[in-house]
Amino acid sequence: MSAGVLSERGLFVCFEGGEGAGKSTQSRLLHDWLLERGETVLLTFEPGDTSVGKELRRIVLDPATGDLSDRTEALLYAADKAEHVDHVVLPALARGEVVITDRYVDSTLAYQGAGRTLDVGEVEAVARWATGDLRPHLTVVLDLDPEAGLDRLSGRDRIEGQSLAFHQRVRQGFLDLAAADPERYLVLDARAPVDEIAGSIRQRVAPLLERS
Repeated sequence: MSAGVLSERGLFVCFEGGEGAGKSTQSRLLHDWLLERGETVLLTFEPGDTSVGKELRRIVLDPATGDLSDRTEALLYAADKAEHVDHVVLPALARGEVVITDRYVDSTLAYQGAGRTLDVGEVEAVARWATGDLRPHLTVVLDLDPEAGLDRLSGRDRIEGQSLAFHQRVRQGFLDLAAADPERYLVLDARAPVDEIAGSIRQRVAPLLERS
């Protein structure tokens, strides 16, 4: 597997994991901690944090969309990523900022690859091309049993409403990605107290700030 492209400026941190794992909460906590340290930080997310991405998000997540070809779904997510990287992530990194994203390429590999049982290598080729093979300096995986995660949701979108077996494959997909490149990943038990998780993330991020 290619090592990919690491931005020479700024710091790129990604949060990944299944439904209800607390990615948004931990993303915000890291964002706030970095601001307190005087860092310039951009908090973003996928899919949907561009004008085009909002439309793509509506299509892939709205239950009213119904069934899509698995390949169509993967391509829509790739299109969102291309817009996100070109118009949000890369400009912020070029300014030397810390970019925190709630979901990135690994979500496509776990959901559309492992979850939909598409060939992960083929899905990865599309996703890496869409993002110019830009890799996070650190990916935090918040690991949680899918049953527990889904129970935390108040309602379910089109992806959240997939079968338990689908979400179990997604979970394993994230764990496999982390196991293949442990130096760039931090896997944490999402059942742990919120403050404990946040502390572990800060401990791992702090040394990376020296290079940003």
